[in-house]
Amino acid sequence: MAYIDVHRQEFGVEPICEVLQVAPSTYYAAKSRAPSLRSRTDEATTARIRQVHADNYAVYGVRKMHAELNRQGHRVARCTVHRLMRRAGLRGITRGRGPRTTVPAPGPDMRPDLVER
Repeated sequence: MAYIDVHRQEFGVEPICEVLQVAPSTYYAAKSRAPSLRSRTDEATTARIRQVHADNYAVYGVRKMHAELNRQGHRVARCTVHRLMRRAGLRGITRGRGPRTTVPAPGPDMRPDLVER
């Protein structure tokens, strides 16, 4: 729908729909229909998530965000919090590094030069 909105002045709705193999009535129905309950709920929940994220210095990830929202009485599933945080570009802060898999030897490199460089 957004693509058609951008190019409708230049080409018209019907030619664009013909190329995209979409019925023009589908476009007009989508434009006239009210937003779904999920999209309205997602907007409200995303606003709440942004507020909690900002109040907690932008350090909460999905797990802590879900717990905080439930403590505040805003019941929402953890997978929903994950989806909305990812869509809004919000991430938590990780304290640690990854695991250290290689430890260098303490002394000088004593391996022989087998190709005689």
